[in-house]
Amino acid sequence: MRFEEFEYLRVDMDEFERRFKDLLDGFKNADSFELQDSIMTQINEMRNSFETMHSLVSVRHSIDTNDEFYDKENEYYDNVSPVYQGLIDSYYKELVASKYSKELEQKWGKLLFTIAETALKTFDQSIIPDLQEENKLTSHYGKLLASAKIEFDGRINNLSQMAPYTQSMDRKTRKSASEAVTSFFEDNEKELDEIYDKLVKLRHQMALKLGYENYVKLGYLRLGRSEYGHEEVAVFRKQVEKNLVPITVELRKRQADRLGIEKLMYYDENLEFNSGNAKPKGDREWMVKHASTMYAELSPETKEFFDFMVEKNLLDLDSKPGKRAGGYCTYFADYKAPFIFANFNGTSHDVDVLTHEAGHAFQVYSSRQYQVPEYMWPTLEACEIHSMSMEFLTWPWMNLFFENDETKYKFTHLASGVLFIPYGVTVDEFQHFVYENPDATPEERKTQWREVEKKYLPTKDYEDSAFLEKGGFWFRQGHIFGNPFYYIDYTLAQICAYQFWIKYNENPKEAWQDYLNLCKAGGSQPFLELVKFAKLKSPFEEDTIKFVSEPIKVWLDKIDDKQM
Repeated sequence: MRFEEFEYLRVDMDEFERRFKDLLDGFKNADSFELQDSIMTQINEMRNSFETMHSLVSVRHSIDTNDEFYDKENEYYDNVSPVYQGLIDSYYKELVASKYSKELEQKWGKLLFTIAETALKTFDQSIIPDLQEENKLTSHYGKLLASAKIEFDGRINNLSQMAPYTQSMDRKTRKSASEAVTSFFEDNEKELDEIYDKLVKLRHQMALKLGYENYVKLGYLRLGRSEYGHEEVAVFRKQVEKNLVPITVELRKRQADRLGIEKLMYYDENLEFNSGNAKPKGDREWMVKHASTMYAELSPETKEFFDFMVEKNLLDLDSKPGKRAGGYCTYFADYKAPFIFANFNGTSHDVDVLTHEAGHAFQVYSSRQYQVPEYMWPTLEACEIHSMSMEFLTWPWMNLFFENDETKYKFTHLASGVLFIPYGVTVDEFQHFVYENPDATPEERKTQWREVEKKYLPTKDYEDSAFLEKGGFWFRQGHIFGNPFYYIDYTLAQICAYQFWIKYNENPKEAWQDYLNLCKAGGSQPFLELVKFAKLKSPFEEDTIKFVSEPIKVWLDKIDDKQM
């Protein structure tokens, strides 16, 4: 069955709730471990069914936000998913209170109970209306960005389609393109400020209702973080400032020298070489064909996986009007099928996003044997190890996509991760300010963004853009609106992915086996245990950033980038 044949049936929430509560009563009153275990299986089947239908709606709505049917269905799930969350909360309460918890733990592992106990700290029936409103506001943000119609180069472009222009070899063009993108956010400044202000106050209100001082602790718990808190993340940010920011300053200077300009402006940052950035040499169909070759040669496991994705039409990659911005991977549990969503635009980002999302998809495909939904995916920072590492494990095949620009691509790809990490911690530190100061005005938030930006991104020069200089860049970062405190996960994972790059350069066979084992482990272990299981150093260890940055610098310094 192909994706377009996957049948969608709206979940009747009243009937679902009745059946779920009946099973829960049976679980509570069960007189044996075997009976409770059997009821758990039925509950998990119901959960998979709900989440499959929710995911189908989410994907089809993302593909075309103008589709009236799926727009209405998306609104429906915005309303009922908090009710569903309440049912899971009730299930977790019964699970941790079970008189057969020792037997259940022996069969399913202690982590399931840790996950349940953590989740119980994030929910109460009183916040259901708040969760519903939160869903509506984040959907509103997504639709607003998808509505972008930017006139440029004689055509109407969405945000993804503007990317090639911002990488133009002509400086005037890339400046004009960057200004056109900025104008969209500036024109919608009032609405974006209102959406975010409502989200911040709503999340703060939920935190107070649940007994927290502010949203920070609740935000961490909602992400399932059981091994570390904001203190460890703050130390990590300091390590980035100390060890990586000086390297980024050097990289930006090299970039300015390559481009032959005295001062790198914000609109120059997307162009790496005067000869143009590395670009894939074909269209979407051509890239998928080469990806099939790549994954067939990488391993038997990746061949099976990618053949499945292509045969079942589980990739939607073209950018088109009304399509939501960005890229993601999701999973349809009832079909045991991952799905990759992206917006190709003819830049090297197409290959990045394809390998990145394929890393997510390969992991969940490798973990689909788990009967407990909680173990299908790990927590998000662990998920990003799979995706970011896949970007590096596929390096030997980059010549297929970039041909004679292979080295140019690899230089950019390796350096861009280093340049990204300080931006990632900028997003994180900004969010801590926001949720520790929920009454800050939109103007104060923008001022704070610009101050944090100057700390971690000291070379950023907005020239004559008053909107960006006052701190408006973060409007385009969807995670800030929809997934608070998620963004640091990319930076933690990037440090782990660089370790896989180092390992693969030394011993490809061993590195691949460690990666495969990590993917198969799914979410059966928490983040730091998975890091150890994959034979990686924790990003929280004091010397880890220095450990990965040194071989990266050696590789980059060997390249005569001025000749490219």
